[in-house]
Amino acid sequence: MGERLVSMKHIYKSFPGVKALDDVQFALNAGEVIALLGENGAGKSTLVKILSGVYTRDSGQLEILGKQHGDLSPKQAQELGVAIIHQELNMCRHLTVAENIFLGREKTKGDVLLNRKMEAEAQHILDDLKMDISPRQVVGDLPVSKQQMVEIAKALSTNAKILIMDEPTSSLTSKEIEDLFRIIGALRKSGCGIVYISHRLEELKHIVDRVTILRDGKYIVTADFAEITIDEIITHMVGREITEKFPRVSCEKGREIFSVSNLNAGRMVRDINITLYEGEVVGIAGLMGAGRTEMTRAIFGIDPKESGEIRLDGKVVKINKPMDAIKAGVVLAPEDRKKDGLCTKLSIRQNLALPNLDMISDKIIGVLRRKKEDVLCEKAVKSLAVKAHDIDVDAANLSGGNQQKVVVGKWLARTSRVVIFDEPTRGIDVAAKVEIYNIINQLKEQGVAVLFVSSEMPEVLGIADRIIVMCDGRITGELMADEATQDEILTLATKFEQKTAAGA
Repeated sequence: MGERLVSMKHIYKSFPGVKALDDVQFALNAGEVIALLGENGAGKSTLVKILSGVYTRDSGQLEILGKQHGDLSPKQAQELGVAIIHQELNMCRHLTVAENIFLGREKTKGDVLLNRKMEAEAQHILDDLKMDISPRQVVGDLPVSKQQMVEIAKALSTNAKILIMDEPTSSLTSKEIEDLFRIIGALRKSGCGIVYISHRLEELKHIVDRVTILRDGKYIVTADFAEITIDEIITHMVGREITEKFPRVSCEKGREIFSVSNLNAGRMVRDINITLYEGEVVGIAGLMGAGRTEMTRAIFGIDPKESGEIRLDGKVVKINKPMDAIKAGVVLAPEDRKKDGLCTKLSIRQNLALPNLDMISDKIIGVLRRKKEDVLCEKAVKSLAVKAHDIDVDAANLSGGNQQKVVVGKWLARTSRVVIFDEPTRGIDVAAKVEIYNIINQLKEQGVAVLFVSSEMPEVLGIADRIIVMCDGRITGELMADEATQDEILTLATKFEQKTAAGA
């Protein structure tokens, strides 16, 4: 193991009403990858934001490269060799790849930007990382997975010695994850120390040397990865043993509730036919770019349909905009909960009430009935076990798992007939995932039709009763979950690619 790059001892940090870090310690050595693990709200992001200068600590010692430091600004942390790749992408979408990589560190001659020099250097970094991205491309035109890769290139352009990766694979395809692990291996050999934050525990065996686990803002343990099991990691994270990672309830398949026939909407939604029944969860599997999210958006009325028919309880329903879907009883928990599912500057109460104003207002005089609002919000928070000291706390201050619960909770208040989940467990911890699965099971038992989109094949196999696989905007197969394998799903998920290769 190389020299000690980071040493943090007795770190305390509080926010109004919340003790985020309580006597936490952490250390990172050169040439190692250490996984920083814990549930949502455990304090992981707070700790690395102190290290990267985003937050100041209340008290505690911070050493970088053997030298003690007081409070750092982000610029000072960067100058010391600390770079962070945030889970929420921090890009200027209207700028080019090169402009984003050198943002704040632009190369100039006098008052003139040296664009060609920046593009050449950006191209060199991208080539080293074997990224098929042009430095002249506008970042907003790139898929999320490639935007993530640009974030990595930006961090490496600063010659970082300490690289923090917060959920770096959440938006990447299997091939891109392999590329990322290759890059991590090369960085480790060069002496870079990497802090790796992820809820995908199965990834750790490929890259991690040690793990540090936090729980409820407290330091729990540090261990060599080779000497600790995944089950032990989970127990340390949640403080109890989770006996079933994918809880599933058995229900008798009932009558048909919902159907989509011959749906077409742009290039990525072609000839979609889906039928949902009472008492079952239907999973939608496929690789990134298969058209799964585009399909949910078209069904919900966000994107325009070219053709197709939607039936609910046997009757044709016209869904041209989200409000049409909501009134019909069809709701969507979207893939990007912060961008599309929540108003993060509003409170939990306001987020829960906003789409349900018709239920909690006096329709004659248009006045909000506070008692009805209180009942609706308190019932949602209690039934979903949303962890917050006050329902008037801004949604932005909640952990990812609790934000997801609020997104789901606002729809459950309407006793919806069809609930569509698009990547509901992305970026949330093991225990929060189980809570989401239990919510899905409750809906299933209540006879609600559930459509469940996920990039995690074990998750689809574990939660769904029936699996529909998509590739290049089309349905390529349907499998019963108890008879399906990951290989069968992957074969169907690459069907179009196989045809293209065969015709080449």
